[in-house]
Amino acid sequence: MIKTWISAFRLRTLFLSLACIMMGYFLASANGYKNSIIFSFCLLTALFLQILSNLANDYGDSVHGADHDGRKGPKRAVQSGKITKEQMKIAIGIFVGLSLLSGISLLYFSYEVIGFYGVVALFTLGIASIIAAITYTNGKKPYGYAGLGDISVFIFFGLVAVCGTYYLQAGLPDLDVILPSISCGLFSVALLNLNNMRDIDSDMVAGKKSIPARIGFQNAKFYHLFIILSAFICLISYSYMHNAAISNYIYLITMLPFILSLVKIFKTDDKQSLDPLLKVTSLSTFVLVILFGLFL
Repeated sequence: MIKTWISAFRLRTLFLSLACIMMGYFLASANGYKNSIIFSFCLLTALFLQILSNLANDYGDSVHGADHDGRKGPKRAVQSGKITKEQMKIAIGIFVGLSLLSGISLLYFSYEVIGFYGVVALFTLGIASIIAAITYTNGKKPYGYAGLGDISVFIFFGLVAVCGTYYLQAGLPDLDVILPSISCGLFSVALLNLNNMRDIDSDMVAGKKSIPARIGFQNAKFYHLFIILSAFICLISYSYMHNAAISNYIYLITMLPFILSLVKIFKTDDKQSLDPLLKVTSLSTFVLVILFGLFL
């Protein structure tokens, strides 16, 4: 049972959540703002929210029929019957509570940095994040089934995660972090797009109008290429604008796994073969952010 729950948490997606928070922290540290307690609670809250999103997705796709025997990806917990719908509902409630507890603790330790109005603003964003995590595939009109998942992921994993982490450290907004935050948002969208490309057939049967389901599998490949290129262009532009030394561009070595993934994507029509690329994308983004941050 423990292995089943760990599988339901979808650990390979968690590296991406950590990467987005770390990007904000690295940018703040480079400008002289560093608070390890705030950073720790940022990471913890992001992990709880990501797991919440994964569990809610598992439940929602099972209820709405996107997870069925014809689906190309790994069997989900509720779909396989290893976890009942009632058990998953309880788990979702637990992680809503953990997300709130961690988020409130984060705001408590951040109060002196961001003040009352900052706390109110970020608390509102936190509630919005929880709602977004649950309603992606749940409710009468889940927005993920309307093809709005990419926009949501871009906003919450990119702009909110990176800029929010920076703000919690620095106590003030900074437009200078926009390009890196856009980059993180795009890499997050790339992960979702891979997932949706893999599941395009079952999504279309269930009426889930993801971007690949709307534009077709072949066009989704070019959409993926656009996302990855744009993400790297944002980072390269940031480095260039800050007169970075050659050593600062070391993060570009992570282009290799992305290029190899793109080659595989364009060569195959086998949706199932895309599944291993989810882990590659998540881990590559994580390594990219570390290299980017360490050499800022």
